[in-house]
Amino acid sequence: MPSTPAVNTKLFAFFCLASFLLSLSYGSTFLLSLLIHSRGGNEHDAGSGISMAMLSTFVAVLFCGHLADAVGAARAIAGMGVLLVVACLGFALTPGFGQGLMLFGLSLGLGWGVFYTLGPIIVTLLVQSAQRAKYFALLSGSMLSGIGSGPLLGRAADALGLPLTAAFYIAGLASLVGVLMFWRMGAQLNHHANAPTSKISWASSRRVLSSKAAFAILMVGLGGCVFGGLSSFQTSYAAAQGLDYSLFFGGFLSAAITSRLLIAGHVVKRDAYWAACVLSGIMLGSIALFAFGVSGNLSYLLAAGTLGVGYGLTYSVINGLVANEAPPGTTSQALLLFSLAYFVGVFGFPLLAGKIIVDSGLPTLLASVLAVALFNWLITVARLIWRQRSANKILQVN
Repeated sequence: MPSTPAVNTKLFAFFCLASFLLSLSYGSTFLLSLLIHSRGGNEHDAGSGISMAMLSTFVAVLFCGHLADAVGAARAIAGMGVLLVVACLGFALTPGFGQGLMLFGLSLGLGWGVFYTLGPIIVTLLVQSAQRAKYFALLSGSMLSGIGSGPLLGRAADALGLPLTAAFYIAGLASLVGVLMFWRMGAQLNHHANAPTSKISWASSRRVLSSKAAFAILMVGLGGCVFGGLSSFQTSYAAAQGLDYSLFFGGFLSAAITSRLLIAGHVVKRDAYWAACVLSGIMLGSIALFAFGVSGNLSYLLAAGTLGVGYGLTYSVINGLVANEAPPGTTSQALLLFSLAYFVGVFGFPLLAGKIIVDSGLPTLLASVLAVALFNWLITVARLIWRQRSANKILQVN
């Protein structure tokens, strides 16, 4: 039996660091609600700005494959990553909360859409199929670490007596360093095996969405709704509860990192269907805690940490599932659709969430997010039941 080719550890670590730095730009958007409140706006205004990114991510998903085929995935991320820098600076410098913020929301979506979509495809270049789940977990851990650290920049700025906009400036500078790192990676990745085609078409989309990979694509969209709905308005939730929002992001980040270091290696070796069921159940439990169980700092940290473990590891498992359950020759297309579904959830849902908060209050939003998380978990239960029944039918036939 041939041995699995070794992964270039140094190159992959460089890739993860660059991903962390770029992810700070998206993480800083969780401060938008706070920033817009300081300018006289509300959660609906913040949700409108964030949701503009959903529109531009559609463009990013449709064209990033062509761009990657022309200049390479890493150089494509570097080129479009400049728009993440522009978005951070735009959020900080634009007065008020009107159309200017929406323009930079579009910029955010283009940059983040290309990075988020092509990042996993770089993993498939560097890593063989048998190792993908592990390295997808490392990539998503790096990205989640950056996303979770973004809002903490706001708390650090406040502690130092700096304006909130300083967090956006720092995130923009970090993203610029990430852009330069990805540009440098471009030459090194050219020495690896040719990338599978990353262009998306109606034919390939139909093949993927008619396969078992469609379930993982639906689940990542629902998970994106949960994460986007909670994180984008966590500053509002914390204020209503009389808590410090940095506890949420610190707890979430710590749990996400720790779970990847101590648990992810074991989880990815287990049955993916069972892992997805258990972990999405943990995520459901975390939303229930936010809705009914948070009464102080300790319970707030517990809810955030539970979400970090449940959401973070669930994402890693279903990312591996979509790559491995896609029809032959469509892995890259499946990953593109996976990213697109995530964008619809994480950028689209905040528009609805912001309106729900303004019209009906935070409890109604939490009930809505809980319903989405419950549906997500029920999908995993149904898949387990379906697989067991299929196995029983095969045994009866034999």
